Amino acid sequence: MTVNLDDQQLYEKLDTTNLHERIQNLPKQCRQAWQSALTLPLPEDFNSIDKIVVLGMGGSAIGGDLLRSMVSLQSNIDVIVQRDYDLPKSVNEKTLVIASSYSGNTEETLSAFSQALETPCKKFVITTGGKISELAARNGVPLLSFGFSSEPRAALGCSLFSLLAFMRKLGIIPDELLKIDESLDALNKLSTQLSKDIPMESNPAKQLAAKLFDRLVIVYGAGILTSVAYRWKTQINENSKAWAFSETLPELNHNAVVGYQFPAGMADKLFVVMLRSEDLHPRTLKRYEITSDILAKAHVPHEVIDTSGKTPLCRMMNSILMGDFVSYYLAILYKINPSPVEIIDYLKKALSS
Repeated sequence: MTVNLDDQQLYEKLDTTNLHERIQNLPKQCRQAWQSALTLPLPEDFNSIDKIVVLGMGGSAIGGDLLRSMVSLQSNIDVIVQRDYDLPKSVNEKTLVIASSYSGNTEETLSAFSQALETPCKKFVITTGGKISELAARNGVPLLSFGFSSEPRAALGCSLFSLLAFMRKLGIIPDELLKIDESLDALNKLSTQLSKDIPMESNPAKQLAAKLFDRLVIVYGAGILTSVAYRWKTQINENSKAWAFSETLPELNHNAVVGYQFPAGMADKLFVVMLRSEDLHPRTLKRYEITSDILAKAHVPHEVIDTSGKTPLCRMMNSILMGDFVSYYLAILYKINPSPVEIIDYLKKALSS
């Protein structure tokens, strides 16, 4: 590795659309989305739901995963994230279906939302526009339209914090789990600490990216960090253009740990990131210790990343921001522009033809 992550000219050369700024401004984006969604009136019948289905793909779906983690902490409401062309069969009049599509033209989401229009379920749309906005308008479906210009994956604050605001308005998530001001103040502080201007010797995101360079990354998570681990995986895929996978504790202790032995020589090509939070189940925390020991005996490089924060939301968002910065710096180490996703663009064009 010959790239100097403290070379500011390198960022100007590679990051031509300034993705760094969008990552660093995540706290601001979250606050604006929260305030905007709080002012949006919701239909009264949204108060009589027992299930939420979030329709979405890629960067527009991860907000649903994170919402599910937050809702599960204190609510009996089921949250399903549907990444497919078809609507779940269980949708009924007490289901709130939320279609989340950054572009408004995601074909899987459009297909499932069109099916939702044929059911008595309650419906809502979050988008910047596109075909789904037109569908919502024609069918009288409430709509939250935001104008944040970015890659869908960089608009997480818009999708997630809009959803969180709706859950707060509906009484599904209490204030004590969110503490928005406190959580976003902490996130803003972390954003400054991980900025490209902070030298590598004091920047843990740069340091971790250097360890991940030229290795296949596997991210472990548990509890509310399960979806965060998946977010790390997808950010490394899209920003770093690199292989990455995610696994969940304690489930991985029943299968993945057995597979550390073969193929021979793989240990030298891997790096396991273990996302941990102090409020996980005590037995799960013990599993982190034992799993780390097993990885060490298998000579698999790994590191435990403890997330900080006084609230579940704060811990979740701090870990997400860390992963976003790590994936960004890893792209710079690979000497590639982190913004474009040319393979996805190719795939969409191939499908359209």
